[in-house]
Amino acid sequence: MWTPGTLLLLSLLCASGELQQETEPRRLPPPGKLDFGYVPAGVYETLAHYEPGPIGILFQLVHAFLHAVQPNVFPHDLIVKLAKDKFGAIQTEYQKPENIVLTLQAIYYEIGFVICAAVGLLFAVLMPIVGLFFCMCRCCDNCGGEMHQRQRKNADCRRGLLGTLLFSTSLVITIGVLCAYAANQNLSSQVKNIRRLVNSNMRDLHTFANDTSMQIDYLISQYATAKNKVIYDLDNIGPLLGGRIHEQLDKEVHPALDQVLNMAGVKIQRAIKAMRETKEALENVSASLVVLQEGVGKLDFNLSQVRSRINRTLNDPGCHDEESDATTAQLCHNIRQSLSQLQISANFTRLPDVNPQLEKMNDVVKTDLSAVVQRGFSSLNDTPHMVIDQTTSVVSSVRNLMDGIGNNISSFSKAFPVQTCLSNFTIFINHVHAKIEDYYPEIDKMDFYRWIGCIALCCMVVLVLAFNYLGLLCGTLGYDKHASPTTRGCVSNTGGTLLMAGVGFSFIFSWVLMGVVTAIFLAGGNMEKLICEPFHTKELFKVVDTPYLINPEWKNFIPGYMYNDSNLELTAESLYSTCKKNKGIYSAMRLDKVFNISSFLNTTLFTKDVVSQLDSVKIDLRGITLLEAEGKQNLQDFSVAGLSEINYADYLEEVNKGVTAVDVLSFAKELESQTDLMPRGPLQTALKGHVSTLRQIHRQQIVPMEQAMKYVRARSALNQSMRFLERTASDLPNKIIAVLDAIEAAQYLISQNATLLINQETRKYTATIIGYFHQYIEWVKTSLALEVAQCKPFSNILDTVEIMTCSFLVDSMNTFWMGLGCSTLFLLPSVILAVKLAKYYRRMDTEDVYDDIETIPMKNALDNWN
Repeated sequence: MWTPGTLLLLSLLCASGELQQETEPRRLPPPGKLDFGYVPAGVYETLAHYEPGPIGILFQLVHAFLHAVQPNVFPHDLIVKLAKDKFGAIQTEYQKPENIVLTLQAIYYEIGFVICAAVGLLFAVLMPIVGLFFCMCRCCDNCGGEMHQRQRKNADCRRGLLGTLLFSTSLVITIGVLCAYAANQNLSSQVKNIRRLVNSNMRDLHTFANDTSMQIDYLISQYATAKNKVIYDLDNIGPLLGGRIHEQLDKEVHPALDQVLNMAGVKIQRAIKAMRETKEALENVSASLVVLQEGVGKLDFNLSQVRSRINRTLNDPGCHDEESDATTAQLCHNIRQSLSQLQISANFTRLPDVNPQLEKMNDVVKTDLSAVVQRGFSSLNDTPHMVIDQTTSVVSSVRNLMDGIGNNISSFSKAFPVQTCLSNFTIFINHVHAKIEDYYPEIDKMDFYRWIGCIALCCMVVLVLAFNYLGLLCGTLGYDKHASPTTRGCVSNTGGTLLMAGVGFSFIFSWVLMGVVTAIFLAGGNMEKLICEPFHTKELFKVVDTPYLINPEWKNFIPGYMYNDSNLELTAESLYSTCKKNKGIYSAMRLDKVFNISSFLNTTLFTKDVVSQLDSVKIDLRGITLLEAEGKQNLQDFSVAGLSEINYADYLEEVNKGVTAVDVLSFAKELESQTDLMPRGPLQTALKGHVSTLRQIHRQQIVPMEQAMKYVRARSALNQSMRFLERTASDLPNKIIAVLDAIEAAQYLISQNATLLINQETRKYTATIIGYFHQYIEWVKTSLALEVAQCKPFSNILDTVEIMTCSFLVDSMNTFWMGLGCSTLFLLPSVILAVKLAKYYRRMDTEDVYDDIETIPMKNALDNWN
């Protein structure tokens, strides 16, 4: 059966009001965590905490005494067994062994209270009986009733000791009665605070009811935050989705393009420079070859002419005729043998030119490769615009779905009549509050009667104390040590009479006081040990939460009563602890059993159409061309420019050779020295002429080729250019092939495999969009569990009841019986001391006779004379 409270709890799941739409979309930050703000929460004013103040010391003393009286742990099992049996079997079948055991366990637990109660009852029973016999005994002039006092030497000491002890006892009784009075006044003052606590709790319940609807409205209104963020991302689908696709493509494309721009090991900005340097190197080789071939050709021609002439000269008959001497013939033979050395060393004329390679390089350089690459990048950078153009219809459809989702969430507010339930709950609160207000006069009246009764009990003790203090005062002030017992003054006699009056009232009141103390002790002590203390340690909750305790068919009473599902893990302790932490009543009451917010706010149910629309995104990137055919052909032409066909070893070998195979100047000197050994004649003269020719060739051709800047620069340029080309040509084809392969792979990725990449990024983009819904739904769930309809007022009600019962009533009541009981117990020594001390204050009828001289009793003097 649904109670108004249950309907209220169900209503907390409902939303009230229409979904608030914003007329102008907010500009939201880039994708990230959404800020839904703070759920508006009312401030609960009840402070369910009690500080007793100075009287708390007395409360602690009472607790310590009760712990000494009852040190046993809370009897959980015993109470559960008794509660399940409802005490019936023990009363009807008390002779059964198990019932006897339960009875003994209860007696064992209560043994401290039983002993104290037995002592109190014994005191209450014996005290009037002893008083009766004491009165009868004194009427017979016994028990101190004889008005005769024997004189003793230590009479003054005994009187002083008895007076001091009686005064000390009276002080203890006074402290006890003051504690009882303070406890009585504390209870009366705290009763006045009951109205304040009740009103505070009722206001908190009104705050709870009023804020719940507003909080749920706020939860629903924050859907606009998620919606506006989704609309923002849809409006910026180009830079967001297209940018992501472009970024991922960029990761694959950039390495290939970087290889294009970094071929020959140069950096990106020096890619085109590498081609130009290659072209310049080929031009330097071509020019250097022309210069060197021209110079070497002339030198080779002149040296050949000189060799021919010398050979014709050596054919002179003077070199091999019979008439010539042996020396001349030998010299001619030596000269003829050395002529083979008279030739060029570096023969550049045999080296082929590099004009074919240079022509190919000129064709490659004519095309601006950087512009081709930039066109590829420009096509790639157009991805965001392409995404915008191709997703226009999808964005429009998702916008319409956003409104539909908002309408679905708005319908959530109409699922339950939350306003009606909250209104009924408010009426219920007002009705209960009015009923409580009606009881205030009765409470005040009962408290007044209680206060009068406690004051009357305190006055009984105060009356005895008044007689004791007045008796001590009169007896002390009126005592004359020179007066005999029969001649004591009126004041002293009055003091003794007052003390005896106090004794009489002690016998009259003490048994009443002890009876009341015993009754309050049993009630208050057991309430403290069985209710208050277990509440603080939560042992009381464990008793209430015992399975099958209240209803044999229900494992847990609360869910069994509210949801007809006793197996649900909802206990009184968990409910109290959760509300104590000021969490939402949705989580505290496990209302997900009635209305599962997780199933209603299922992300899949709300966003399946959005996911379907976004999955339909088809972005075609086949129109993107990274490297045009012209650029590819240039790269291929550059890789097959013929640099690898050049015989760099031949070039470098010729560059490193000298101009001639032998030093022409040294050759001329050697030839001249050999000619000088010949006899004078035409042969010598002819050879001398050849020596001059060689020296002229050395001076005019060889020395310039070795030292002139024209030839030095040509040889250096040829050497450097060849080495540069050799380095370039060694790895150039492999790099070009790798670059072309990378570009082809990147182009294939964009043109053919882009679908997979687009799907991946589209799913990520979809996950981002759905993530906003997920954030909103998780925020709603968290807010419902922690911030919406915070149930602190309900735990405050229980804490308030505990404060009023334990801190106000039980602690004050226990302190009252402790003070009054202490005073009552000390009435017993007060009676004994007052009876003995009264002998020293009252006027006696007879007294002992003393000798005037020796101050020895006459009877003793006669005995001594005998």
